[in-house]
Amino acid sequence: MGLAYALSGYPDIEVVGEAGTCAEARKVVADRRPMVVTVDAWLPDGDGIALATGLRQRYPTLGVVVLADADDDLLFRTMQAGLSAFVAKSAAADQIVAAVRHATVAADTFTAPGLADAMGRRGGRPGVLSRRELEVLELLRDGLSMPKTAVALRVSDSTVKTYVARIYDKLGVSNRSQALMAAINRGLLRAA
Repeated sequence: MGLAYALSGYPDIEVVGEAGTCAEARKVVADRRPMVVTVDAWLPDGDGIALATGLRQRYPTLGVVVLADADDDLLFRTMQAGLSAFVAKSAAADQIVAAVRHATVAADTFTAPGLADAMGRRGGRPGVLSRRELEVLELLRDGLSMPKTAVALRVSDSTVKTYVARIYDKLGVSNRSQALMAAINRGLLRAA
């Protein structure tokens, strides 16, 4: 209710419904067809990110903002799910509003305050690629450019560039060919 009240103060944002559970949220979205939903990562009857992923699959143009306690794992899980934004519950109202506005105009790209810092913190595991990094590497192996990879994964170009930089760093390489060879040699990727 506090979020709905905070958002109602912005003339370009109209709150069309509220829900407290996954079941209620599915019904509200089906009945009201909003452009954007904000979802808590944990709801009384289930996992909010799983709910959001299901809603996005059913309504591909739906913008989805995940609100949660500041947590790198939840941030990366939200990004890997292809949702629109992740914002910590402790964030200022203007950051939440910015995420909602982003999700309205670019639902299929990801944003999160502090993403670069989280990527830096995650860099401490050399050679271990996340599921999403492996997806990026597979698409690059298949000959997709970075912009086409972004479209295929429904993320922004800058997000793909960040993934590619992390892949190169983790594999200790400096270009696509080296990354593909290193991944194949380590058994992380099959040759095309």
